[in-house]
Amino acid sequence: MLSTRRNTAIFFRILFIIGFTYFFWLMLKITLEYIPLDPNVSFLMIKQTEVVQRPEYLIFFYAHVYTSIFVLLSGFLSIIRKNFGLRNFHRNMGKVYIFLILITAAPSGIYMGFFANGGLFSKVSFVILGFLWWFSTYKAYQLARQKKFKEHKQWMWRSFALTLSAITLRMWKVIIVYLFHPNPMDVYQVIAWLGWVPNILLIEYLITKKQI
Repeated sequence: MLSTRRNTAIFFRILFIIGFTYFFWLMLKITLEYIPLDPNVSFLMIKQTEVVQRPEYLIFFYAHVYTSIFVLLSGFLSIIRKNFGLRNFHRNMGKVYIFLILITAAPSGIYMGFFANGGLFSKVSFVILGFLWWFSTYKAYQLARQKKFKEHKQWMWRSFALTLSAITLRMWKVIIVYLFHPNPMDVYQVIAWLGWVPNILLIEYLITKKQI
């Protein structure tokens, strides 16, 4: 019985690593679309009102895009809790992850949330997501400082579940558009919530069941 559970855990761990690697590569390709700086490519093409009327928008946008890819990678390397033969590798990756979210990625995400597509319904979701992302990360940092490592691990998983919304949001978008062909703005209203709410519910379930 224990062997079966262990093998199942190993299987899902491997599946998680493979899945993350694939989607991280897709996210990296999206990030590279914004190098060099050009306000007339990809997502920015539909945000020209903000680009023209709010000079600070591009600063927050690029800060969010360029740091989020490193947040994804450092968060993943922290979550799997391996040092790969390097002293304090897990701890250092955690520091990078926490620093980038608290200082850059989450604040810029909150700012961009106020200008999200899809109207008030979408804006509320993205702003809540930004604040929860910042808070859960800060809580993980605080617990690590207090050497409460079990609770620290749980809050890191909560934080990373919200980090993964960058991936799950795009997955849901592809699925919904393929199946239902809705109005583009309606898609934003749906994926704004689907991108992160199921993630955090799943993590809470796993924490409750003591699997994390």
